[in-house]
Amino acid sequence: MANVPTSGVTLLEALPQPTGVDTQQASRQTFVGPFTELTVEVYGIPDLKRDVLTDGNGRFSYPFAGTMDGAGKTTAELATEIEGRLAGRYVRNPQVTVNLKASTNPALLLSQAVTIDGEVTKPGQYPLVGKQTLMRAISLAGGVTEYSKLDDVLVFRKVEGKQYVGIYNLKAIRRGNYADPEIFPNDVVVVGDSPQRRLFEDVIKATTLLSTPLVVISNLGNNN
Repeated sequence: MANVPTSGVTLLEALPQPTGVDTQQASRQTFVGPFTELTVEVYGIPDLKRDVLTDGNGRFSYPFAGTMDGAGKTTAELATEIEGRLAGRYVRNPQVTVNLKASTNPALLLSQAVTIDGEVTKPGQYPLVGKQTLMRAISLAGGVTEYSKLDDVLVFRKVEGKQYVGIYNLKAIRRGNYADPEIFPNDVVVVGDSPQRRLFEDVIKATTLLSTPLVVISNLGNNN
């Protein structure tokens, strides 16, 4: 561990894993993602009530509305979209509700959110089901954009009340220079240039991310 007074951070050798207490404090997911169980209802039309399970891309089929893309959307946003597809042609003034269904799958009950932001195709919150890595998490958001800055990607994580930041080079990970780090519920991943990244500009310039990632404890407050 080393202090960098002028940068407001403390350098570490590795990004710590969250504890059981940190995981328990995670809020229940309120968005739709891969393998999410939903109940969809249209007020006054019992025949249109459906229990659905989204596929690996967060999609599902619904009568008269066709294939719905729910990935990264809240249940309220998805209900509004279904109403728009039903209105006029099939149902006059439809009132749709979409609710997360209590899952019978233990893996889904444990799923929590990771936030993917910055230069990705679909920024937003996505559920983590099972073990996920940084590269896989970014793929949940549709991958990086054409002009993404891949040299330093930030992973924000709170452990026991402290704010940690891991800074990674995606190109180095792809080349196998170091391992693709595991991502946990409540992590915030920021790809490319951003206000969060600029807080660590001096530290990033003083090191290289080609052979090893950079991990810090932020003394600058909550920056995510």
